[in-house]
Amino acid sequence: MRAKKWNSPTPEKRLMKFTEDQLRRYSRHLILPEVGEHGQEKLLNAKVFMVGAGGLGSPAGYYLSAAGVGTIAIIDDDKVELSNLQRQIAHCTKTIGIPKVESAKSTFEALNPDVHVVPFNERLTKQNILGLIGDYDIVVDCSDNFATRFLVNDACVLARKPLVISAISQFEGHVTVVIPHEGPCYRCLFDEPVPPDVLPSTQGVGLLGAVPGVIGTLQATEVLKLIVGAGHILKGELLIYNALEPSFRKVRIPRNPACAVCSDHPTITELTGYS
Repeated sequence: MRAKKWNSPTPEKRLMKFTEDQLRRYSRHLILPEVGEHGQEKLLNAKVFMVGAGGLGSPAGYYLSAAGVGTIAIIDDDKVELSNLQRQIAHCTKTIGIPKVESAKSTFEALNPDVHVVPFNERLTKQNILGLIGDYDIVVDCSDNFATRFLVNDACVLARKPLVISAISQFEGHVTVVIPHEGPCYRCLFDEPVPPDVLPSTQGVGLLGAVPGVIGTLQATEVLKLIVGAGHILKGELLIYNALEPSFRKVRIPRNPACAVCSDHPTITELTGYS
């Protein structure tokens, strides 16, 4: 699927007037035929909601900010810890102990003054997610557990929000794009969340610090393509990265006709079963 088939945020027909600083900052975008001034204006007008300000959220947020995505909301209820700094590059030693969303806000806004970061220092729940994502164009799931991924997937399908979702562990990671009711969702890949005691966290099995950098950057790339309407997106495909090989491979995700949330006769029509 080409990204341009999705109705990306569209600016007014009359182009905005870029400042001299913006012309220099975004010069490599402006000379790309697939982006140009129209695409850069779309980026500056875009609103992205990001779940998680950790290993994946750090590179994803960095590149979205560098690209000039105008509004980036980030939700995370954790504080920066020393053990985060091996991979969570939005934070530093001086920000240990402060909320991750505040640390990320300072980092991303310092990188690009065109970007406004909206921090939500709270837990994402079934009670607040639909209200939070309602005003945003695209959702990026940078969380670190299956329960949150399923909550975000279900909410995005119900709200018809494009979703870029990924996961990482040890030396591997994967990423896919969900366009609600145009292709498979995350539940088509995994019927139910894997219990925490079956699939241990990265704290228990470890994680090579650069792996989330690769996957988070891929997430940002898919978001940017969605916004400007360029190239093919990973709808219905799972892109898998193995750092030890190293290798990339793509696996087709068929749409499950009995999917609980995105089928023609879903059994999940509201957010239930989440804390």
